[in-house]
Amino acid sequence: MKDILGQAIADHFHHSSSAKLRVHTRWGQRADGQPIGSTTEIMPLKTYFRDAGDMPELEWIALQHCRGKILDIGAGAGSHSLLLQRMGLEVTALDISPLNAAIIKERGVKKVLRRDFFTLQPGPGASNASRPSTRKDGRYDTLLLLMNGIGLVATLEGLRLFLQKAHALLRPGGALVFDSSDVAYLFHGRPPKKGPYYGEVNYQYEYRRQRTDWFNWLFIDKRTLRRIAKKEGWKMQVLWENKFDQYLVELRPVQ
Repeated sequence: MKDILGQAIADHFHHSSSAKLRVHTRWGQRADGQPIGSTTEIMPLKTYFRDAGDMPELEWIALQHCRGKILDIGAGAGSHSLLLQRMGLEVTALDISPLNAAIIKERGVKKVLRRDFFTLQPGPGASNASRPSTRKDGRYDTLLLLMNGIGLVATLEGLRLFLQKAHALLRPGGALVFDSSDVAYLFHGRPPKKGPYYGEVNYQYEYRRQRTDWFNWLFIDKRTLRRIAKKEGWKMQVLWENKFDQYLVELRPVQ
């Protein structure tokens, strides 16, 4: 996939383009395979560069629940990592995009990993490591995903695999902190019961006349998340929620 989001973030940081980042979205599936609905929106790039005064309540609460050695997964432009670093915490910003990783470093984050989360190898003492590796990335006390970063898992099955990987990367007593939302409103409160899970939304980025391929992004309701988390050996605590079905959770492995 073309690194269109990374290019848009880099251009905004360097003031080298005034082009708009468009996000095409489609959701649901009719009997003929076509989406039930679709939309196109402009994503304000300044959102990725928020400072302390611009952080919404949800994100502040999430940052306050970070402890010890932190991995900021899907760090984007690194704004959350920067704040955690300024708070005196040990944080590593993780992003798969080479352009994002470069911007994060340029903004002053000390520890940056340009990797796919699923390729990380836990350090010594991790009971869930599936195979030995000569490269160890260590383990963490907090795994953080904000701005619906958990969506990167794409599907409910992807979430199960993510939780298994996260368990291996956490130190004893560690926690997973992330936000999501229930998108049943897209279906007027009556999401389909058949077919793919209704929160598995399709996205496509468009920037400077280039488009990514379509890709899945997961939005998950609290009830489904709690059920999957329990099955995978996690206990869930809701830290924050609002009337629009957006919420923040902390997951901890069941000891």
